[in-house]
Amino acid sequence: MNIKDAYGIARERYAENGVDTEQVLRELDDVPISIQCWQGDDVLGFESPEASLTGGIQTTGNYPGRARNVRELRSDLEVAFSLIPGAKRLNLHAIYLEADTPVERDRIEPRHFQGWIDWAREHGLGLDFNPTCFSHPKSAQNLTLSHPDEEIRKFWIDHCLACRRISEYMGEQLKTPAIMNIWVPDGYKDTPAERLEPRKRLIASLDAILGAMEGKHHKVAVEGKLFGIGAESCTVGSNEFYMAYAATRKTLLCLDAGHFHPTESVADKISTSLCFLNEILLHVSRPVRWDSDHVVLFDDATIAIAQEIVRCDGLKRVNVGLDFFDASINRIAAWVIGTRNFRKALLFAMLEPRKALMEAEGQFDYTARLALMEEAKSLPWTAVWEYYCASKNVATGSEWLNSVRKYEADVLSIRH
Repeated sequence: MNIKDAYGIARERYAENGVDTEQVLRELDDVPISIQCWQGDDVLGFESPEASLTGGIQTTGNYPGRARNVRELRSDLEVAFSLIPGAKRLNLHAIYLEADTPVERDRIEPRHFQGWIDWAREHGLGLDFNPTCFSHPKSAQNLTLSHPDEEIRKFWIDHCLACRRISEYMGEQLKTPAIMNIWVPDGYKDTPAERLEPRKRLIASLDAILGAMEGKHHKVAVEGKLFGIGAESCTVGSNEFYMAYAATRKTLLCLDAGHFHPTESVADKISTSLCFLNEILLHVSRPVRWDSDHVVLFDDATIAIAQEIVRCDGLKRVNVGLDFFDASINRIAAWVIGTRNFRKALLFAMLEPRKALMEAEGQFDYTARLALMEEAKSLPWTAVWEYYCASKNVATGSEWLNSVRKYEADVLSIRH
């Protein structure tokens, strides 16, 4: 049976359950996924040839073919994007600037990212952006916006303000708002003598960043974390801290799937956050033990996140981005696997017989609710996925791996 015929049968099956697959596919295709640039070069960026990671961030593995410059990274991204169906954005960090001479981070300007903006426009992409508050001499003590030294705090405030100006320019140029996400590594390896004052300093720094300008073409998110390498005993910007901060300052909260206790449900936090915030940012990752940022799988945790977005009608309020970096496998394949998996999860969630589920719940018929949820797992959603990929001229199954292997042989294998 060919893909079109299989889809025809699947469409009829879903119609019997009150689901219009054609409408689902139109809505699915419009949901943008912001793909992280740092998977392609192991989070080193192009600020300096001697760049190294600090601030609780590590990349494991040394698979051949890491992108060494902007040209190579864009080329790799183009290959990955060609194998991923649906709307896409690119998420940049400040260290991915283009400059002929070194530029200090508090002095970066929109012109240093004009090449990325032009490239994004050419490929029909939106851009998102992040200050880089790690891997720098002024972050050596694992303290930035909460640092007790006022001069160092000012440096990082000025860096974040520079990033806001860049984000604003990106959003204006590309006619789609940029999401600028602030994450800082601030914390203490061992038990601190106090926690209150560092958090007060972080509040003051964030207030200075958010209050300095109006964002017409960009939105600011703040991202918490459970702990990090070198910040095992205290993370200044904890998840509770940022939930309260985002709610009181009416800015976006970033929920990173790897930044919570292993047994916590990130999915459950989505509807909670949307009770108090207009929008949130979601970083989808896979924490095997903690924030280890493995490639996203089509697993229970990923499906639960997608289901919660759909079930609380959050497709327009949840900005989806990816955040993993795996150097143990082909980096382009990592992009493709992770992004396709999350779009699969969205499709799976959107194909639920939502109307029937809501009616059963409204009538306190929890038997029918559970039965319908379980039976939905057996419906032919894979036929819908394959049809969707084929309609976008994208490989329906693992055939995409052939393209990656060819690119690896022709391009990646000769990089040194």
